[in-house]
Amino acid sequence: MLQILKLNNKTSLISQRFNLLTNLTFMKTRFLTFLFCVFICSIIHGQNIAYLNQDPQPIRFNSNTKASLNNAELVKLKEVYGAALRTEILDRPTRVLAIKEILRNRVVLREISDPNRQKPCPKLSDIPLFNAFVSNLKRDAVFNPNTFNPLKYDFRYHRPGYQLFRVDNTNYFITIKPQDYNN
Repeated sequence: MLQILKLNNKTSLISQRFNLLTNLTFMKTRFLTFLFCVFICSIIHGQNIAYLNQDPQPIRFNSNTKASLNNAELVKLKEVYGAALRTEILDRPTRVLAIKEILRNRVVLREISDPNRQKPCPKLSDIPLFNAFVSNLKRDAVFNPNTFNPLKYDFRYHRPGYQLFRVDNTNYFITIKPQDYNN
């Protein structure tokens, strides 16, 4: 009987130690999970603070935007804005300046014949038309780099970073520079 009691005590001690080890392992896991969550939250918070502390930079326009809109630019604007051209663009000097910057400096067409220099990018046909003012606006049947109107397409002109698009079935690429490319 004494041996059974000793055995029960040993079993009880082993069971207690096992429970203690299990609890310690569980607590250690919870503590490590907590530390991991704190670490991730501090990284996210730090990035948000850095982002929020960025002062907006003034946009610097090239000197060629001081000249008036030329006939080709007015034709492109009329094609996209139709009857709303005066109220939406021409009567708003800031918009006129932004449009001139887009047409003259920020949209660059380049022909890249060497396949090794061509980068994979979205095609022009993937970009929807900007038909908010002229509902029957159509894509060009044949691409002509001399008459290409970037205003017809709903490009994200205010997106940060450079954007690259390929004109379908050609070696022409469209680069859209960010607003702050000149800073």
